[in-house]
Amino acid sequence: MFVNRRFAPLVVSCALAAASIVTAKPGARPQEPAKSAVKKPGEPRLAQSPESTRATEANGKTPAQIELLETHIRFAADGSSRKEVHARVLINTELGTRQFARLSFDYNRAFEAVEIPLARITHVGGGTADILPSAVTDQPNPAVIDAAAYQDIRRKTVRILGLQPADKLEYRVITTTAKAPLAPDFYLFHTFAKDAIVTEERFELDLPASRAVQLCVNPETPAIREEKSGDGAEARVIRRWEYRWARPETKTSPSARQNPSGEPDVTLTTFTSWKQLSARLAENFSASENIAPEVIAKSSDLIKAAKDPAQKIEAIYDFVSQKIATLELPLDSSGFRTRPPAEILSSGYATVGDKLVLFAALARAAKIPAIIALAGAPDNAETLLPRPTMFTQTLLWTGKDGPGFWLDPGVEVAPFRMIAANLRGKPALLLLPDDGEKASLSRWLAVPVELPFGASQHVNVDAVLAADGKLTARVHYSLRGDNELLLRVAFHHTAKEKWKDLAQLLSISDGFRGKVASVNASDPSETREPFSVDYEIAMPKFVDWSKKPVRIPALLPQVGLPDAPATVNKDSATSAIELGTPLDVYTHASLQLPPDTIAHAPTGTSVARDYATFTSKYGVQDAEHSAHNVTVTASRHIQFLLREIPAARVTDYKAFMHAVQNDEAQDFVLERPVAGDDQAKPGIKKTGTPQKP
Repeated sequence: MFVNRRFAPLVVSCALAAASIVTAKPGARPQEPAKSAVKKPGEPRLAQSPESTRATEANGKTPAQIELLETHIRFAADGSSRKEVHARVLINTELGTRQFARLSFDYNRAFEAVEIPLARITHVGGGTADILPSAVTDQPNPAVIDAAAYQDIRRKTVRILGLQPADKLEYRVITTTAKAPLAPDFYLFHTFAKDAIVTEERFELDLPASRAVQLCVNPETPAIREEKSGDGAEARVIRRWEYRWARPETKTSPSARQNPSGEPDVTLTTFTSWKQLSARLAENFSASENIAPEVIAKSSDLIKAAKDPAQKIEAIYDFVSQKIATLELPLDSSGFRTRPPAEILSSGYATVGDKLVLFAALARAAKIPAIIALAGAPDNAETLLPRPTMFTQTLLWTGKDGPGFWLDPGVEVAPFRMIAANLRGKPALLLLPDDGEKASLSRWLAVPVELPFGASQHVNVDAVLAADGKLTARVHYSLRGDNELLLRVAFHHTAKEKWKDLAQLLSISDGFRGKVASVNASDPSETREPFSVDYEIAMPKFVDWSKKPVRIPALLPQVGLPDAPATVNKDSATSAIELGTPLDVYTHASLQLPPDTIAHAPTGTSVARDYATFTSKYGVQDAEHSAHNVTVTASRHIQFLLREIPAARVTDYKAFMHAVQNDEAQDFVLERPVAGDDQAKPGIKKTGTPQKP
């Protein structure tokens, strides 16, 4: 995950919630990866499941083995292209039959056409079966099913009936691009499958000799053949690659191969520079100079109560982020083409890129500058070949009468000026024209690492333990920062009747194994205040009183400290221990015990460093005048003050970790006095001063 891994329960639950949201984005195409894992062009979208991994571990077989994967791509001088993918797949298990029972291919019919001329099963017992054309459907992508403006974004699906283990499936897919989105320029990346899923892979690249291209090839995967054909305008250059998977124990193990440039195995582009690409995309993402009257009127209405430029920007941000529904689609799904701002405004929905176009138009109507930027690229993006597929997100840079700041209206419930953690500190490419006053501006800016407010996480647990060992608890969360954003998005994208499921995940990550009875959360769209979640939970057999004595942990979520590296190069800056965004975490719990229970509290801890501080307090409140009920209390407070710790201080950090972990391992000790024991007095406790490592 891309959140600070320091408050373990929230991170776990947020990760699960975020994963459920990601799987609900059926329109997603694969973006260019930083490493080798990539869905090959023309590879089908398959149903994935944790069962796949378990099946491989259980019988040593992958659910399906791609014995041969061939990709042929031909570009024309005008930027149009034809891509043909041929695959032969051996089905190993029942899970494999389910994974390949339906092949889906995403495309945009405004500039692409997809054909499936071959889909055939060769049965293990003999005979073949061709999939009939009636098994192929072509429908709008599920992400745009109710969005009339985006019906060109399609999904072609072929149902594979009758597939059995040991059968072989063969299919061929042809994708033709007649109106290339950024024609006449074109670009491409390809990474070979460096695992056992694909046995043999062949890749062919057919380029016009008349076009100047920048080509980067991993030296570990060079082309095996290069040839030229034709003359003059018809001259072509053809390069071919063949890649075979080798077992990890061999010296040429593909898993050990690395591309020192950080690029995919094969990358090409006709863009000569990032400046050229920035200017070309700026043409697509820039609204017309003539702003539509309805856009001007809406802008005036939004900012009429604002007292300064910052309030004007915030008013526009609140409207675009929350009132214009976001369609979760990849950047290239629309071919980097955008809709007119007036059309976006009237429809009430848009892709992230289109929302930024509307924002820019509303801001310009208010005489506030706004520049769209692409983000989500590797740290060294500026040194790599220019191509838009490197980016996964769009952001907006804006400001007036002072330093500018970054916005992400695509996240409907992100607080004003908050950018997700995976984009902060990363490079972003500003989309600027190559003329006028902005021509001399730098195209690259780093998204600031700071949040617009202090990050905090407060948790309060109010619990009651009954004489039969049942625990009931009310848990309250109040959050600001990265985990806040994850929970906001999770609750915003989940129907209210399903909120209990999210709270159940949260409770499990807290160590509570009971059943959530009720849950409530603050409005995810109320972003000016911390996000809060409350739930009630019951655990029927929290303690077993037959044990002498009973030991219970403090009812507090544990702090997830970043791990210290096993080995450190003290002279290397990259060996620093990353703590992430400064964060204040406070947790408190109170537990009311059954009458006549004797409680012994552990000793608190206090440890302070310049990079973090930690304190804990534990106590027993004797309530003799309340039917002999006793309440135990626990609190822990940790503050992360710095973003990283130098590698030279790893020993000191390990001591800090050891102190925190030892404290969290302590228990309360409970005793129930036997009948007739006049010596026992409820509420007796052990006391101690805070200990320091």
